[in-house]
Amino acid sequence: MSTDTTASVSTHILDTSIGRPAASVAVSLAARSGSGAPYVTLGASATDADGRCKDLPALPEGTTHVRLEFDTETYFSKKQAEAQQDAPRVRDSGAFFPEVTIAFAVVPGEHYHVPLLLNPFGYSVYRGS
Repeated sequence: MSTDTTASVSTHILDTSIGRPAASVAVSLAARSGSGAPYVTLGASATDADGRCKDLPALPEGTTHVRLEFDTETYFSKKQAEAQQDAPRVRDSGAFFPEVTIAFAVVPGEHYHVPLLLNPFGYSVYRGS
């Protein structure tokens, strides 16, 4: 939850290759206060069955930039293994992008919902509501 002195962040992932939420994707949240400051990892979570992270940590006061990192390689590797249990192997890699890292600026008092539209060979991200 955002306050007058902090911002807040939420995210969800839709796997556009199947038109369904992407469950069990590891997500890491980091923040920094100022362009030259290093990012500090605040915590990690994983998407639920609806593709949402509902327990990302709160942002500290003074946060100006946030970074979300999604472990897409593990997600697609697992999905590929499940799909090919009874079929011949189609390709060697589960995803062209092994991770997706999104960095964005924040201001106190605002909530930032950052949806990730994902498929094995591309992704798109936007500021949602």
